[in-house]
Amino acid sequence: MRLLWRVFWLNALVATVATILLMIGPWTVSAPIRFTEAVILVAGMGSLLAANAVLLRWGLAPLDRLTQMMTTIDLLRPGQRLAATGSAEMTALISTFNQMLARLEIERGTSNARALSAQEDERRRIAQELHDEIGQRLTAVLLDLKRLTDRAPEEMRADMRQVQEITRGSLDEVRTIVHRLRPGVLEDLGLLSALTALTNQFDTHTGLKVRRDLRADLPELSTESELVIYRIAQEGLTNAARHADATAAELELVPGQGGVTLHVRDNGKGITDLREGAGIRGMRERALLIGARLTITSRPGQGTRVSLHVPAPTERGIP
Repeated sequence: MRLLWRVFWLNALVATVATILLMIGPWTVSAPIRFTEAVILVAGMGSLLAANAVLLRWGLAPLDRLTQMMTTIDLLRPGQRLAATGSAEMTALISTFNQMLARLEIERGTSNARALSAQEDERRRIAQELHDEIGQRLTAVLLDLKRLTDRAPEEMRADMRQVQEITRGSLDEVRTIVHRLRPGVLEDLGLLSALTALTNQFDTHTGLKVRRDLRADLPELSTESELVIYRIAQEGLTNAARHADATAAELELVPGQGGVTLHVRDNGKGITDLREGAGIRGMRERALLIGARLTITSRPGQGTRVSLHVPAPTERGIP
């Protein structure tokens, strides 16, 4: 039944009931109309309108739920579906909407995978160029400065050593950027060593004291899962150091619920703005890439907690 005819028959039902009541009821209308008769007519009209509103609300309620879902849906939180209830055309409309959501989630996941893969490739290329070009040139400059300092007059050596320290600091900063762009230790030594090196970098370069609890009895993870865990841990610690004004943080990676769970906690000021920035949305997109579940809880003045649960490969449908 089309929606037009559904509304038509609901109104027809109300009009029919009103006509029958007028036919069998004891009511009459005088000419000119009396006050009591006018009151009865107005009350009857009000009752008819109320009944019509109730029936239309009942008949069109699935449309309200569909409209609300369409305005609040977030593809970064997949699995949200609307129960297909109501008339046949309503059920078909809601089912079509649910199918559209499923297609959009698949397409978004595919496009995110391509985008994140391209991003990692670009990071790897930039890191390689920084290491090969800037890093090597700064190293050469540092060696030349050392040679020149040894030959320089005594009154110039203090200034030359200061230039050496500035150059050495720049070289260390380039190396730190390279490590953040391309976690080579992740590829060479594995996830636990990479996370250990990451926490040490934050201890050394930011003053954020990170306590870590990294279990060795973790289930086997894919390369993509390890990279996502590393990047989300990196983003969580970066947010704690740069934006939360935190002085301490905890990084925990433990097996649980048939997979692996990552926790990053800090003692910072918490998230005061409910809007998600690029960093948080980036974490959600990475989590979706491997079918993981990401939750972020925060209260003003009580710090922030980022939790990522990565299911086992069998739970994600991967043989």
